[in-house]
Amino acid sequence: MPLYAIICKDKPGALQTRLDIRPTHLDYLNNSPNLKLAGALLDDDGDPIGSIIVVEAEDKTTAQAQADNDPFTKAGVFESVEVRPWRLAIGAL
Repeated sequence: MPLYAIICKDKPGALQTRLDIRPTHLDYLNNSPNLKLAGALLDDDGDPIGSIIVVEAEDKTTAQAQADNDPFTKAGVFESVEVRPWRLAIGAL
């Protein structure tokens, strides 16, 4: 099954909302059977400014649904969400 990278950038000033919603967001990801990896994008000070999530999905529509249903998306944390086909070149999942 193909892999998709979900690249999310936070809205300016969204840090507190991100922190408040984080437990729900992590529960959502931990219960996603198609999740391969996920983590926060950080600024130079180590504060979260976005997310990268890699999922295995039948098609882009399914991967987009994963992004659309994320609690961070629903809470308005993200300024932008991009779903792209992704291929692992080096390393392992």
